[in-house]
Amino acid sequence: MTEQRFKPLSDAEMTPEQRRLAQAIASGPRGGLRGPFQALLRAPELGDLVQRVGAQVRYKNVLPAPLKELAILVTARHWTAQYEWYAHRSFAIEAGLKPALCDAIAAGRRPETMAADEAIVYGFATELLATQGVSDATFAAVKDRFGERAVVELICTLGYYSTVAMILNVDRHPLPEGVAPMPHLSR
Repeated sequence: MTEQRFKPLSDAEMTPEQRRLAQAIASGPRGGLRGPFQALLRAPELGDLVQRVGAQVRYKNVLPAPLKELAILVTARHWTAQYEWYAHRSFAIEAGLKPALCDAIAAGRRPETMAADEAIVYGFATELLATQGVSDATFAAVKDRFGERAVVELICTLGYYSTVAMILNVDRHPLPEGVAPMPHLSR
């Protein structure tokens, strides 16, 4: 991978607005400025709004943690966002997703074995990301199983993590030493 574009800023290099944002992120549930947050420091007002949306969809989502992580993995795979995949694959497994399900998504395949709720979320996420919309049946599946709020939160989860994926990809955010990247898929 080539060199990261948004170099980490030291405290001395930050403006007061950047320091406030860095402190807000580091003192919250994320505990640090990993992933897209060094890049977001470059636009601290927008960065604060983005990180607050992210905190909402990640930590206060009405979807159960495994299903939220499934949606994030589908998004990371869609964008081939290496760092997002690396971070959230472990969160997904900790939340209860089977490694084989994660591996199938990484390979660009529909997992052969999914629980009914996993299939509903996977179907919605893959359809929305691939077609920029969802069918009535796909919409109804999420709405009927989880409610309208979950439909909106699922859409926002996919949107937020698409934003994160784009930031990470443009930044060329590195994987930790020794971590193999996902393969790029032909489209």
